[in-house]
Amino acid sequence: MEFALTDEQVMIADTVRAFFAENATSERTRAAMEGVGIDRDLWAAFAGELGLAGIGIPEGFGGAGLGMVELAVVAEAAGAQVAALPLLGHAMLAQALVRGGAQAQKEQWLPRLAAGEVIATVSWNAAFEVNDGAVSGTIAHLPHGAIAEVLLLHAAGQVWLVDLAGEGVRRTAHVTMDQTRPLATVTLDAAPAEMLENGAAAIDGLQAAGWICLAAEALGGAQASLGRTVEYAKERVQFGRPIGSFQAYKHRLADMMVEIEQARSAVYWAACAVDEEAGEAALALHAAKAFCAETYRMCAGNMVQLHGGIGFTWEHDAHIFFKRARSIATLYGDSQWHREQVAHLVMGDPA
Repeated sequence: MEFALTDEQVMIADTVRAFFAENATSERTRAAMEGVGIDRDLWAAFAGELGLAGIGIPEGFGGAGLGMVELAVVAEAAGAQVAALPLLGHAMLAQALVRGGAQAQKEQWLPRLAAGEVIATVSWNAAFEVNDGAVSGTIAHLPHGAIAEVLLLHAAGQVWLVDLAGEGVRRTAHVTMDQTRPLATVTLDAAPAEMLENGAAAIDGLQAAGWICLAAEALGGAQASLGRTVEYAKERVQFGRPIGSFQAYKHRLADMMVEIEQARSAVYWAACAVDEEAGEAALALHAAKAFCAETYRMCAGNMVQLHGGIGFTWEHDAHIFFKRARSIATLYGDSQWHREQVAHLVMGDPA
């Protein structure tokens, strides 16, 4: 399996890093946090100027025709700035449709997704009932659920699309820790729904995209946490010397670096395995989500602590990284659950 990025992938990485560094500023992220959790101008530029809302969508439907490695590259760059984008649900819906949608469903949704015109949210282990093409149930913990236009539900090998602008839909927004990806509860009362043609393939696609997106975001956030802390260590002087020169401080930074390098390997192992349809793809996905989420939480926590008192203030960005890390840790399966799946797979029991 080849882990080195191609020249094209390196170019994409350089482009998105520069784009997010210039545009996903602290001021814009904080403004989105005070609003609905999305920087709509940033999303419009991401989709329009870069054309990367179509990542993972075939060119025949207006997409870029790229794979999970490229999604990881983009998500890593977005995570490094804690960009307030609806990338997670977008990627999950796109892959569900690419893998499991009927031709008519692909023609209806994929061009709109490629243009960045649809905001999607996806359930996790939701309980709901379907009767005659109508869905009923209370679906909690939906990222961007208060403003999403389409909801993807999956259970028992079936996947359903629900138009959240349609009848029988009620939403309740919540105040959540990560204000860049706020959660909501959607209550459905016989809401019209459309089933995807190949539910099993759709579930595989949405889970792969979701876990890779979250793991790569965590990698980017962890790396940024380390980078910002290193810069602070060079600038902050205590007892007549930079605090980064103290051994205990350097050990903490070194621990962060080691964990990040392992997380990087986990992310791109998973992305390559999915793109190459390797037999170890499921194992790699669970491992990447579990390890990267824990790495980000550790690095974001160290970032707060190693900045001293300033790291605990609202004015400093450390809390934004810490909140995103905490959110990723629990979203779409916590690390304990993913490690249990790894154990089942290793033992030959994927149940």
